[in-house]
Amino acid sequence: MTNERPDLGFGGELDGFDPKAWDSATKKNSVPRPPKEATMQMAEAIGFKSREPKLPVTVNHKIDRRRRTGRNAQFNLKARPETIEAFCRIADRKGWGLGETLEEAVMLLERELSGAK
Repeated sequence: MTNERPDLGFGGELDGFDPKAWDSATKKNSVPRPPKEATMQMAEAIGFKSREPKLPVTVNHKIDRRRRTGRNAQFNLKARPETIEAFCRIADRKGWGLGETLEEAVMLLERELSGAK
């Protein structure tokens, strides 16, 4: 077995190649890019249809009820949709988070059941 590599015929063309000269020639003749808006207008004018998703016009913003409070225990339960809506409505009306609303409800129930007012 021989240690010499077979000649593939590319060596002669690449011997005189200077990457620095090639890179600077590209920079001299380069044309600046047009703004994205102009490109989009030209594309629409000739009938090009983009595949990029368009953002929805109306966005339904949900109320963020999460706060950093130190509450770290999970409490999951099932309830009727009407009960959950009423619970959230009370929280929104008072400006409380859901954990705060639960604490207030438990406190009121304890007060009611103990007879203290």
